Amino acid sequence: MPRLRFNGLVGGIVVAMLLFIAIAGPWLAPYDPLKLDLMSRLKGPSPAHLLGADEFGRDVLSRLMYGARTSAWIAFSTVAFAIFFGVIVGVLAGFLRGWTDRILMTFNDALLAFPGLLLALGFMAVFGASRNGIIIALGLAYLPVVVRVVRGAVLSIREREFVEASRVMGNSEIITMARHVLPNCVAPITVLATTMFGWIILSESALSFLGLGVPPPAPSWGNMLATARPYISQSPHLIILPGLCISITLLGVNMLGDAIRDRLDPKMQS
Repeated sequence: MPRLRFNGLVGGIVVAMLLFIAIAGPWLAPYDPLKLDLMSRLKGPSPAHLLGADEFGRDVLSRLMYGARTSAWIAFSTVAFAIFFGVIVGVLAGFLRGWTDRILMTFNDALLAFPGLLLALGFMAVFGASRNGIIIALGLAYLPVVVRVVRGAVLSIREREFVEASRVMGNSEIITMARHVLPNCVAPITVLATTMFGWIILSESALSFLGLGVPPPAPSWGNMLATARPYISQSPHLIILPGLCISITLLGVNMLGDAIRDRLDPKMQS
């Protein structure tokens, strides 16, 4: 239990700070993230630029704050997209079974055979490099995981006595799924959504690093890493700071996800 509380506390603080910066970033940032200052280019931390300036003299702290806003928005929107459609498909496949289950899971397993990032790269080639394109591409890439988890939970829940009682009372399949099956899937969905939040931040950073994410000059942690590569020896802070932001965020999200999983797992509670 002490480990559970520690993970939940640290993870919650990191995620809360990320969300706070993402929301309040425009008011907290000392400069416009796109403002050029060629006299300060590649300079290290100073009173004028607390975390230094990049190759165009843009303030690194401001760009990191706006990058947090970009990552948090994309991750939240993608999780909502994947969870919404994944829950619908997973519940239908697990509850109705038969041909519905076979058809839906055939397509789902075909998508699940590809690694998530590779699948996202393929979708990005179709939708193009933009925020909406990233959300749709990553949402479709992680959708099969949600479907598989929800279907597994529904398969065990549909055999419970209260589901049979709902049918005996004359409730339709839709009412039974909405009132009795879906609420009992909240725990695994919550754990999965928390974990996916970290996966998507890492995937978005990887796509932006490869030039397929948020197009420059809009700041994101991934494209900040990409543009800093030629200056790694001259100004190492340009590549260290975005990398630290990604690492700390992933650590906090994973710790919070572990704490939520342990809290919702009856075996851990016992």
